[in-house]
Amino acid sequence: MRVATGVYVPNELLSRLVGSRMYSIEFVLNDYVQLRFDGVPGVSDHATLNCYVWPIVQMADRPWHEPDIGYADALRRLTPGAVTSTSEATGTGIVIELNTGAVVIHPALDEVHVEIAELMGFDDNAWMVWRPGEESFEDLR
Repeated sequence: MRVATGVYVPNELLSRLVGSRMYSIEFVLNDYVQLRFDGVPGVSDHATLNCYVWPIVQMADRPWHEPDIGYADALRRLTPGAVTSTSEATGTGIVIELNTGAVVIHPALDEVHVEIAELMGFDDNAWMVWRPGEESFEDLR
C-alpha cells in the first residue's frame, strides 16, 4: 500500500487480513483462484485476494502445487482457517499463514502472464496489484 509520500510499504495492506477467516475458495474457469476473507470489524468488509498464479498450499505434512493430484482439496481444507500472520518481501513473495496451513505466492517468471495477485474489498477502498519486477516481486524480471 502506498502511503501519503507515495512510498510502498510492504505488508501494510496484506496485514489487514490478520484476524479474518478465509471462508471461501473460488476457482474461476481454471484460470485463477479467488480467496475470500470475512471482515474484521472496523477494518474491512469481505476482502478478496485474486491469485492470477496458482498459490502453493503449505500444509503440516507437505507443500501442494497446482499440478498435484489433491491440490484443490488441500486448498479447500484451508477453510475456514483464521489468518494468524502475513508477510510480503522480495525473494519470498506473499505468505498468508492460517491456523490451518499457509498460502504462498511466489511464482517463477514463466508462470506469470501480467499480474500475480490483487487484493481488494477494504472499507477505505484500498487495494493492491502485484506484478513481476514490482513491489515484493522485484526478483521476477
